[in-house]
Amino acid sequence: MEIYSTEEQQVDAIKQFWKDYGTSIIIGAVVGLGGLYAWNHYSATTVDNAENASVAFQQISNQKLDATAMAGAVASFDKAHSQVGYQALLDLMLAKSAVDAGELTKAADALKKVIAAKPGEGLAEVATLRLARIQAQQGQLGVALSTLETVTDPAFAAQRDELKGDFLARQGEADKARSAYLAARDALMALGQSQSPELQMKIDNLNKA
Repeated sequence: MEIYSTEEQQVDAIKQFWKDYGTSIIIGAVVGLGGLYAWNHYSATTVDNAENASVAFQQISNQKLDATAMAGAVASFDKAHSQVGYQALLDLMLAKSAVDAGELTKAADALKKVIAAKPGEGLAEVATLRLARIQAQQGQLGVALSTLETVTDPAFAAQRDELKGDFLARQGEADKARSAYLAARDALMALGQSQSPELQMKIDNLNKA
């Protein structure tokens, strides 16, 4: 689906950003706090930890691991490093591998961990959208719709509303689904993005019904 492809592009962009600049961001934060927290006392250790976390993250993300191996790698990273951004990206990867393996409960748990961590950079929003999709796949459409209501970032409004329309359509609520799809189209226009052919097809299909 196009909406999932868009999420993948967002995650890949964030992942590449952290690969390129993650260590610098962490080091910059430490330098900025140096005057307040005795920079000379712990700066070297913090920088080393950031660099080690960056290397470990890249090693895991560059491998093609199955769900079991990924779970072990992510757990090991979590124990060894305290880097929320990297950890959230790895948990998203873990969730994806779990979905591919048909382990939806494990995937949902990994996504809930990302959401609870509030890592920023849009990662929690991506995790929420994917969690809602899993809940719908498990037959929990009402829960999935409630989950989508927690996505409030305008940058993700189109994806949220399109998914909402999908779920409402599956519930047989055609009018509400149409309204959700139209809201998704409006959100795309507000962001200056091009019209989604798949979204327009969904609107057209409901108009014919």
